[in-house]
Amino acid sequence: MLVHNRTGRWAAWALFALLFLPLFALPLLVVVAASFATHWSGALPSGPTTGNYAAAVQGESLRALTTSLVTAVTASLLALTVGTWAALAAAALGKRGRRTLDALFVLPVAVPSVVVGLAVLVAFSRPPVLLNGTGSIVVLAHTVLVTAFAYQSVSAAIVRLDPAYEQAAASLGGRPAYVLWRVRLPLLLPSLTAAAGLCFALSMGELSATMMLYPPDWMPLPVRVFTATDRGSLFSGSAVAVVLMTATLIVLLAVSRIRTKATYR
Repeated sequence: MLVHNRTGRWAAWALFALLFLPLFALPLLVVVAASFATHWSGALPSGPTTGNYAAAVQGESLRALTTSLVTAVTASLLALTVGTWAALAAAALGKRGRRTLDALFVLPVAVPSVVVGLAVLVAFSRPPVLLNGTGSIVVLAHTVLVTAFAYQSVSAAIVRLDPAYEQAAASLGGRPAYVLWRVRLPLLLPSLTAAAGLCFALSMGELSATMMLYPPDWMPLPVRVFTATDRGSLFSGSAVAVVLMTATLIVLLAVSRIRTKATYR
C-alpha cells in the first residue's frame, strides 16, 4: 500500500470498509437475501424458500440466460475482433488519424445507450439490411456498445509494447503477417483477454438499448429481471438477478485464469 505506517493503513482500511459496505456490498447482500424469501415486511426477509431459484433456472428464465450468454459471447468476440483490428490500424496512423479513430470508437459510449439502440433500430428496420425483429439486431447493438472498450484496452497495450521484439523478428526475415500473428498478438494476449472479459460483463448487464430492440423470442436475462420486478415479483426477480451475477462471475473467473496464463507466458 502507499500508506506505510500502521495507523495510516488501519485508517485506509476503515475508510474502504465505510465506503465499500454501504455502497457496493450491502445492496448485493439485500438482493441475495431477497432471492431466498417469500415476503419482506420487517427489517429482515421472512419465509425462507429455494423456490425462487427453482423457477430461475428453468423455463423462460433458463432460455433468457442462454440468450444472454450467446449474445454476450458473440458480441464480445465481434467487438474484440473489430477493436483489435482498429487499434492495430490506428497505431500505424499519424496523430490526427489516431484522434479521429479514437473519436469514432468512443462515440457510442459518449451518448446514452438508448440512443444507440434507437439508431440501430432506425438503421436496420428497412431493406436492404432488415434486422428488426431478430436476435441479430440485439447482438449488433451490444457489439456497437462494447467495441469502444475493446479498442481502448488494446490501444493502451499497443503503446506499451517494446518495438524491439517486432524489429528483431522482421530483421530475421519475418513477413508482416507472421510478425503480427507470432509476435505482436501473443504479446497483446493478456490485454485481449482482459478486454474480452470487460466486453462480456458489459454485454451481460446491458438493458437500455436491449429494451428497444429485443424480439419476444430473444429476451436476455436483464430484461427478464426488469419485467419480473416491474410486475411486482421482487423475490423471483432477485433470484434471476443472482443467477445473472453468478453466470457473469463464473465466465470472468475463467477469463481471468486465461489472462494469468497468458501473462506468465
